[in-house]
Amino acid sequence: MGKTLTEIAQQLNHANKKVQLIYAFNGSGKTRLSREFKRLIAPKANGGQGDDEPEPSEPSRSKILYYNAFTEDLFYWDNDLTLDAEPRLRIQPNSFTDWLLKLLRDLGHDGNIVSYFQHYANDKLTPYFSEDLTEVTFSVERGDDESSGNLKLSKGEESCFIWSVFYTLLDQAISTLNVAEPDERETREFDQLEYVFIDDPVSSLDDNHLIELAVNLAGLIKSSASKLRFVITTHSPLFYNVLHNELGLKNKGKKEGCYLLERLADGTFNLNTKYGDSNRSFSYHLHLKRALEQAIADDDVQRYHFTLLRNLYEKTASFLGYREWSALLPGDRVAYLNRIIQYTSHSTLAGESIAEPTPPEKQTVRLLLDHLTHTYGYAQHQDGSHG
Repeated sequence: MGKTLTEIAQQLNHANKKVQLIYAFNGSGKTRLSREFKRLIAPKANGGQGDDEPEPSEPSRSKILYYNAFTEDLFYWDNDLTLDAEPRLRIQPNSFTDWLLKLLRDLGHDGNIVSYFQHYANDKLTPYFSEDLTEVTFSVERGDDESSGNLKLSKGEESCFIWSVFYTLLDQAISTLNVAEPDERETREFDQLEYVFIDDPVSSLDDNHLIELAVNLAGLIKSSASKLRFVITTHSPLFYNVLHNELGLKNKGKKEGCYLLERLADGTFNLNTKYGDSNRSFSYHLHLKRALEQAIADDDVQRYHFTLLRNLYEKTASFLGYREWSALLPGDRVAYLNRIIQYTSHSTLAGESIAEPTPPEKQTVRLLLDHLTHTYGYAQHQDGSHG
């Protein structure tokens, strides 16, 4: 029996560390943890008693800024197909978005959003905010007085833009709080800010840009001289490793912490302390192996376990220097087993994705895991590293 997400949020808060970095597979509860953490740091006010009106709650942004899937949901496309209108990205009006965009514009930092976005997306793809800050249009400016007209962004470009908005806000918050005397700050909007919680920013970036984003984020965090604390969660081993190294979390003597968030079969969670990047004491490969072993032992192999198995094969092949992960498969059944893993990992038919694996398919997972373990010498030392 593990802990609830509320208890894990309390654990993170009580740790009182400047940076806490958490790895978790998709579906392990990262986004839900960010919501629970926000409720803990900035709870809603209780209702009043008797004839008294409830006291208005202090905006959560006063104490915590967070980026997760719900942040992206505040931006949505208006595709007016009936009137054939040009696409525009609308911003859901609420207290947070109204405050955020007005603050950045008043401080003259709305141009930074454009700069960050163009750096990660395309230097000619230009966003334009409406006067009332409720929508954004995008066009390609080629520098010859011609415009492409309004364009709809790809999902990856859209995520880049939303992250650019948040990153600009974060940059402003850190630089503002670095001014020790509150009365000398450019704005007092961040005076009570305690935490920044970031969940998987822009995972659709290619590796080069994802590395650069992680390096820039780490640099921004290291520049923070105030008591501001950061919690970052991700499902990307690459993003985790870059932050782990750039922030110097490999030093066990430092106060910063690294964790692995695991969702247990009974619906509870574990937050295990890990030191080292995802290829060493973080035990990313061993965690994949343990997850597969548990599914086999419980006779609970699902479609996604084929993806985990393939991931384990890919990581092992890369470590051993093989160009193709399929080279590690049993030699007499390479074609058949490769076809099975490709089929179950990348099925595009809804019916196939929902159906439970057949007994022979479940047996394939057991066979391939045993083959990988026994043939390529998986071992675990007492410190949790690979042999």
